Amino acid sequence: MNLRPFFAHSAGASRLPCLRRGRGFTLIELMITVAIVGVLAAIAYPSYQDSVLKGRRAEGRTALLNLLQQQERYYTQTGSYLSFSAGATGSNGATASANSGVSIPFKTTSGDSSTSFAYQLKAEACSSTLALTECILLSAVPQRTDADVGTLTLMSTGVKSCVATGISPSVPPGKPSICWR
Repeated sequence: MNLRPFFAHSAGASRLPCLRRGRGFTLIELMITVAIVGVLAAIAYPSYQDSVLKGRRAEGRTALLNLLQQQERYYTQTGSYLSFSAGATGSNGATASANSGVSIPFKTTSGDSSTSFAYQLKAEACSSTLALTECILLSAVPQRTDADVGTLTLMSTGVKSCVATGISPSVPPGKPSICWR
């Protein structure tokens, strides 16, 4: 009787066929990868949108503060603030109103480009009882929807506020702590 260990192989003994793996991925592997990417995208995309919105708001706040500084400089030179509507084209020679004939000497949009901006700026008297020699109300009107904050406002008296364009259940409309943080 020929007793040999079970692990010994003779030259003529048949071996178990080696598992042959093809190149590429199986459908299961591909589906698992797609599912993981989908879950990550579902988590990351809302955070990304929120970060972009916060960046635009910061751009609007900065534009308003720069405009107020320019308005104060204009006030010391002329004794009056300059009002203009949103969408005025700024320092390229546009006039503040059709009949005023006064060129706007400062930027009227946020950001570095006059063609790609997040906010249009406007300036008007604070109220019907206060003249432009007393107070100016600056507004940054968003070019994309921002339901929580809407239009940012800043007065020459230092009052900061916002007028929300829509109501979000998480944030009351026009809440300055969201607008100006």
